[in-house]
Amino acid sequence: MKKHTRIYLTEMQYDISDFIPCEICGSKAVDIHHIERRGMGGNPNADVIENLMALCRHHHDQLGDVVEHKPYLKQVHVRQMKKRNEKSRH
Repeated sequence: MKKHTRIYLTEMQYDISDFIPCEICGSKAVDIHHIERRGMGGNPNADVIENLMALCRHHHDQLGDVVEHKPYLKQVHVRQMKKRNEKSRH
């Protein structure tokens, strides 16, 4: 399992066998996307939960690496992290 996938699953409190929803539409996520690119050679700050989000293939292709969509992706991801944190407290 890739490091960023493991970080996402742990931080969002998912197990590898769980259904992981796309943070945009709720369908099955197939990618853990880096909102800010890792860059060539890797960025040590890229593999943090604030920069990782689950996306289905459609949304990864449509929104994933389009600079204009980064603010939207960040906004959606912050909302999803808050929802997960609220559920874990109850």
